[in-house]
Amino acid sequence: MTYQRGAEDPSLEHLLKRLAFRHLRLVIKIAEERNLVGAAKRLNMTQPAVTKALREIESMLGVDLFERTNRGVIPTIYGEALVAHARLVLTDLSRAAEEISDLRDGTGGRIAVGTLLAASASLLPDAIVKLKKERPKLAISIKEGTNDLLLPGLRQGELDLVLGRLPQIWDCEGLEQETLFQDAGCIVVRAGHPLIGRNDLGLHDLLALDWILPRQQTTLRRQIDLAFFDEGLAPPSNAVESVSLLTNRALIFDAGYVSVWPWQVAQRELQTGRIAILPVRLRPTEGPVGITTRLGARLSPAAKMLVTMLREVAAEIPAFPLPQDRAVIPA
Repeated sequence: MTYQRGAEDPSLEHLLKRLAFRHLRLVIKIAEERNLVGAAKRLNMTQPAVTKALREIESMLGVDLFERTNRGVIPTIYGEALVAHARLVLTDLSRAAEEISDLRDGTGGRIAVGTLLAASASLLPDAIVKLKKERPKLAISIKEGTNDLLLPGLRQGELDLVLGRLPQIWDCEGLEQETLFQDAGCIVVRAGHPLIGRNDLGLHDLLALDWILPRQQTTLRRQIDLAFFDEGLAPPSNAVESVSLLTNRALIFDAGYVSVWPWQVAQRELQTGRIAILPVRLRPTEGPVGITTRLGARLSPAAKMLVTMLREVAAEIPAFPLPQDRAVIPA
């Protein structure tokens, strides 16, 4: 379909008169299911009804929104644009309803938070405890991951904010950042590891060990690799790539693996008596931990209160110490 300006007028006024929320939900479901039958089931419609509604939307806009391929029904560039904006419209409408309910009730609301490992040990849990005392009916949804997985959800309005190591500048289009504190990566091993007694360690002494590292697409992994490059070394090529704290703990405690954790995470784990921190400084991993939000997005009262609590908790977090000349071991 090629756009015929004389046939249809895809102006804002025209779309507001004819485009309905059901149309937005329909194109989203088609994009998610990649076929009309699946979309029809999700929407409790018949396939002919879905086909008719899709043609109606395409007629309004004067463009093809989807094309049929051997991989299913795939959005065109026009379809991708409409789906992205449709998600934001429906998400913002849902948030508006939640905010009105929040304002009416005063103790409830809902927040969706994305968190990276650096914020999961103490920053976010401590802020949640403070927040729930003020808003006991508040519903909080937490999604843990890495920036490459969380930031798309933030941009689409699925998350109110993301906490953790702040993304690199090239990842920040359409986003706002606020630094809460400085953190650094540190090398952790199990308590009793043979290297704990060494006070002259360097990265070259650790190359032969079994490593656990973040995924290569993450900021922290790029910084860890840079630390090796700075010493003229190639990073471990056969590392287990994982940000699962449970899996990483098991590999460290039971199999003697070595890993790099944010200092705040390692400090909390150190109190259990099960890990030690080796005296090796990873300069490229030193950087800010903070809050990332969508540029220009309106935070709900509950989300604003969470940000306030996060600032209060962060103000009490001590700065990470420079590595000592010997391993930091449990007290």
